[in-house]
Amino acid sequence: MQQALQHMRVIDLTQVLAGPYCTMVLGDLGADVIKVEKYPNGDDSRIMGPYFEEESYSFMMANRNKRGIRLNIKEEAGREILYDLVRSADVFIENYRPGVTKKLGIDYETLRELNPGLIYCSISGYGQTGPYSHKGGYDIMAQGLSGLMSMTGEKNGRPVKNGIAIHDIAAGVTAIYSIMAAYIHKMTTGEGQHIDLSLVDSGLAWTVWESAAYFGAGEVSRANGSAHRVTAPYQGFSTKNGNILVGAGNQKLWEKFCKEVIEKEELIDDPRFLTNSERTANLPELETIIESVLVQQDSQYWLEKLDAAGVPSSPIYQYDEALNDPHIRSRDMVIEYEHPLAGMIQSLGFPAKFSQTPGQIKRPAPLLGQHTREVLQELQYSEETIRQLEENKVI
Repeated sequence: MQQALQHMRVIDLTQVLAGPYCTMVLGDLGADVIKVEKYPNGDDSRIMGPYFEEESYSFMMANRNKRGIRLNIKEEAGREILYDLVRSADVFIENYRPGVTKKLGIDYETLRELNPGLIYCSISGYGQTGPYSHKGGYDIMAQGLSGLMSMTGEKNGRPVKNGIAIHDIAAGVTAIYSIMAAYIHKMTTGEGQHIDLSLVDSGLAWTVWESAAYFGAGEVSRANGSAHRVTAPYQGFSTKNGNILVGAGNQKLWEKFCKEVIEKEELIDDPRFLTNSERTANLPELETIIESVLVQQDSQYWLEKLDAAGVPSSPIYQYDEALNDPHIRSRDMVIEYEHPLAGMIQSLGFPAKFSQTPGQIKRPAPLLGQHTREVLQELQYSEETIRQLEENKVI
C-alpha cells in the first residue's frame, strides 16, 4: 500500500523521546528512517524499563518503523559513514546541545556542503540561541520554565508535573509539522534549511488560552484542579464510587444539567449562578451543591443521565481502563505486532486515519545495531571494510 512519505529518507541521531517520537511518526507515514545510535550502548532509553528479554519496552514504544545502526561518530571513519548517509538523505535530525555538533563535525554548515537540499532539524532543551542555549534541558525543566507546572494541580497546592512528558511530545509534534513544511518547500525549490526548535518553545506555544488571559487582561493563570478558568461547571466531580467529568459549558447546557440531570431547577434562578461569569465567581459554592447530589449515585448512573440530556461528560479513567475502553479499541489505538525477541507486543496505534495513505507498522523497533551491515552494504561498503570497521569499534 502506498504511503505519503515513502520517498523520504531520514537520518535520526536523536534519543529518549522528543526526537524519536518525531521520527517514529515519519516512519509510520512511510519514511525510511535510519536511527543512528551512539557506540557502544545506544539510545539512553534502552536502559529504561520495563524489559523483555533485556529489551526495553520504553525503547520499543518510540522506535518502531526504523532501521537501526550503531556508529561511533567520534571516530573519523564513523563520521565518514554518517556523511555517506547524509548525501542520500532528505532529513537529518539531532538533539545535541548547541556547539556539540560543530565539535563532532556534523553541524548544519558542514552537512549542507555535502547535501544542499538537506533539511536539518535541531531539537534541544532551550534552542540554539539565547542565554540558556548552553544548558541541558529535560521535559520537567521545560514544564517549569514555561509556567506549565504552576498551572497544574489543585488550587493553593504545590506545583505538579504534568502526568506525561508533555514538552517532549510537543517538541516531537512541532518537529513533525516543521519538517513537513520544509519538505514541501524543498519539493518546490530544491532548497534545504535548518530548523531550530526547543522543548521550552514547543510547549509554551500550546498555552493559547493562557496567553490570551495574560495579554488581554493581565491575568496570570494558576492551578485550578480540574476546573476551567472561565467556564463552570466544567470539571471533575466525585460520585458514590468514583469521579466523572461534566462539561456544562454554556447557558443551555447548564439549564439542561439542572433540570434533567441533578433535578435542581431552582439553581437556574439562583442569583449566584445566573450567568457563566457568576457561576465561575462562586465556584466553591457551586461545587459543593453539585457534588452533594452526585455522591448519592454511582458514576455510571450519572453518565447515562448526562448522555440522555445531551450534556458532555466522561468517566475519569485510570490508564488501564482507558486502553481497554471499547471506543479506544474500535479506533485501533491499541495494536499488536511482532518483535524478534519479545514476540507479539502491544503498542499505541496511529491517531490520524488516512483514507488513501494510512500509517502502517512495517517493522518493530530495531535491536541495537541490527541493520548496520544492511545499511553499509547499501552504501557499497565491502565485506572486508565492514569487518575492519567492526574490529576498530567504529560500528
